[in-house]
Amino acid sequence: MRTGKPEHLPGFSYIGCHRYSLTFCTKDRKRLFVSDAVVDLVLSQISRAAIECEFAVLAYCFMPDHVHLLVEGRAEHSDCKQFIARAKQYSGFYYSKAFNEP
Repeated sequence: MRTGKPEHLPGFSYIGCHRYSLTFCTKDRKRLFVSDAVVDLVLSQISRAAIECEFAVLAYCFMPDHVHLLVEGRAEHSDCKQFIARAKQYSGFYYSKAFNEP
């Protein structure tokens, strides 16, 4: 599986009513998504970011060290880069606060 940040498509703004297939991996591919408490916490923060950025989470699948998402912008100004940044920031912050680890 490819890791790291993939390159953005040149000339594509990532703004608007588009659908995206996203994969978010845990830090160092640590197997964190093995308990309901962790999955529920992370999913709630992804959902929070989706609402704020006007995205719909159409489908998701949590694996032990990553999550697959299918999301869709719901407005002409829906910004996928902003959604990704917020979802990761919120998830990381609240995970480390709840479980005392990064």
